[in-house]
Amino acid sequence: MPDPRFFDDMGPASLQELARLGGAELGDVSLGSRSIAHVAPLDAADGRAVSFFSDPKRRDAAATTQAGACFVRPEHSDMLAPGCAALLTAHPQAAWAAAATRLHAPRRHEPLSASIHPDCELEDGVRLSPGVTVGQGARIGRGTHLSPGAVIGPGVTIGRDCLIGGNAVIGFAIIGDRVSIHAGAVIGEAGFGAAGGPRGVVDLPQLGRVVIQDGVTVGANSCIDRGAFTDTTIGENTKIDNLVHVAHNVRLGRNCVLAAYTGLSGSTVVGDGVAFGGKAGVADHLTIGSGASIGASASVFKDVPAGETWTGFPARPLKRWLRETAWLSRMAGGRGTRG
Repeated sequence: MPDPRFFDDMGPASLQELARLGGAELGDVSLGSRSIAHVAPLDAADGRAVSFFSDPKRRDAAATTQAGACFVRPEHSDMLAPGCAALLTAHPQAAWAAAATRLHAPRRHEPLSASIHPDCELEDGVRLSPGVTVGQGARIGRGTHLSPGAVIGPGVTIGRDCLIGGNAVIGFAIIGDRVSIHAGAVIGEAGFGAAGGPRGVVDLPQLGRVVIQDGVTVGANSCIDRGAFTDTTIGENTKIDNLVHVAHNVRLGRNCVLAAYTGLSGSTVVGDGVAFGGKAGVADHLTIGSGASIGASASVFKDVPAGETWTGFPARPLKRWLRETAWLSRMAGGRGTRG
């Protein structure tokens, strides 16, 4: 269920209403009055949640889900667990997006003349520069300094002895102690999620958070997206350079180093002590083992084992890349030809 510090509860809604909003049909019309309070993934849903099922690879989760209802293609409806009401549609994700928008709304800054909301909590010793905005329900710890123009969203928690740079924007986030977020960084904006629907591509609501642990540094103009359902997490003492992008649901370990222009795609899992060279890129849903190193400009499309160094396009182990590069150089120079 989305964190109420960051999302307002707009429910409940009946299955009949959700079916209408999503352009779906109820598999069993007698269940139209069933009440739904929130959205959730198949494997985390309860009887008052609605989910979606569009990938047959997740048939095990569909077969055991506790969800009260699920948007599903007609040909997949028999894969749902008993008791889960089927909402039949050719576009399950887009229909679910309409339901999620009906049931949950991101909390926004209240329209007040004061930039520091009276409902926020500031410990003694918090330093606020000119032009700072702090939303309702935010909590900021002792010794933290907010530079000019910083914007702290509703419900955000920031620990002690942190530095928030000028014009940094933070929302939907829980931040530990001794964290430095440099100028222009954006923490907690919606991750990139979209699905095709009958009227074209629609945005998928992003209902998770960002969790940044103690001692982390986030460089200027870097972006860390909030999770779609689960949290985007940054481990203790990790150092992120300027102009880095961390996508939704990424789990980044402790003591990692990310040089400028690194990009981590959604749901990447990174172990502890991993180093990324400048412009390194990682495809989604991959695992980078602890202690690995990714070379500058490398493009990673496979899981990287712990402790290995990979580079190149596509990325591969360093020794292999060196051998292949040397061979190509010989071939290009004519030294490997006969005649």
